[in-house]
Amino acid sequence: MCLAVPGLVESVEGEEFARTGKVNFGGIVREVNLACVPEAGVGDYVVVHVGVAISKVDKEEAAQVLEYLRQMGEEDVEA
Repeated sequence: MCLAVPGLVESVEGEEFARTGKVNFGGIVREVNLACVPEAGVGDYVVVHVGVAISKVDKEEAAQVLEYLRQMGEEDVEA
């Protein structure tokens, strides 16, 4: 199963194919390739799959997905 997770862009560096950024996933910050979403900037939410941002999403959609993931984790713990 493949999973893409939304995160908040905290910083951006580089240009074009070398464009990267620090993305916060609920307190865990990772460096992500931002080449596929040139419109994304600091404060935006992006969906990340295997270290590459594949699309930009609004804050409400990102919060909804993160809540679903949190609920899934709680169900796994209780099982």
